[in-house]
Amino acid sequence: MSAAPAPVEQTTHARLIVSTHRSALLRVTLRYRADDPLAVRMVFPAEYALEAVGASDGPLGALPDPADDPFGEAAGADGVDGVEWVFARQLLASGLDLPSGEGDVHIRPASGRRTVVELRSPEGVALLQFDRAELRRFLWHSHLVVPEGQELRHLDCDRALAELLA
Repeated sequence: MSAAPAPVEQTTHARLIVSTHRSALLRVTLRYRADDPLAVRMVFPAEYALEAVGASDGPLGALPDPADDPFGEAAGADGVDGVEWVFARQLLASGLDLPSGEGDVHIRPASGRRTVVELRSPEGVALLQFDRAELRRFLWHSHLVVPEGQELRHLDCDRALAELLA
């Protein structure tokens, strides 16, 4: 049996939009695994989690103190560094060209070479701007691991069902 392909991991920067006059640059890790071929993951620094932010200063709460390292990461109990959002790889791909998404994740092109990712939770809404070329590069690498349209060949339905029912 051949070894599973190495996961794709790319670190990029995003601008967290807090208000019309406030934003923060943060490091985001994009991840893709062949054993979960339909999903992509975005991992954000733990200090940007709503629970970690304290007083409300807009939809996300107050930003961390600029004196602190804005790019530091903290490992969570599940071994993930920071806060992880998981959504469909196809949603990311379609959102680069057209407004896409329902529910918690919406992705749309923005002016210039930007793409906006909107993450919604009961605690608030996060608006993030990414460089579109960086997201396209990540998708290109993920398609080298599992080509578009071949996801079901890599999907372990028994394992996925077991995880869903666990």
